[in-house]
Amino acid sequence: MDHETARKFVDGWVTAWNAHDLDALMTHFADDVTFRSPVAAQLLGGDGVIRGKEALRAYWAEGLRRIPDLRFEVLGSYLGVDSLVINYRNQKGGLVNEVLLFDGPLVAEGYGTYLGADANPAGATES
Repeated sequence: MDHETARKFVDGWVTAWNAHDLDALMTHFADDVTFRSPVAAQLLGGDGVIRGKEALRAYWAEGLRRIPDLRFEVLGSYLGVDSLVINYRNQKGGLVNEVLLFDGPLVAEGYGTYLGADANPAGATES
């Protein structure tokens, strides 16, 4: 991945999130993607590990349902070897890093990471 490809990815990623467009967002992820996030554990229970594209879509659909004002402001992005980190501020003002590992053009593995000790870093409402 070069810097131009990374920039286009980040632009599409944040546009899809801010539009709450799961169809557009899911085009970036492999069918066998694995995603880890403490918010997944909070919203779904379990260990916070999501396995597979359909499970990831279901997790994010639940997140959008419980965080109807979700909005991201990208602060920076960092390119590595087959990896990209997107640093952003969420609608709650929290700082977040999305760490994405690629297999070719698709995300094969992702990690949502949050700054601080907030028990509800994404601002989700109760189910």
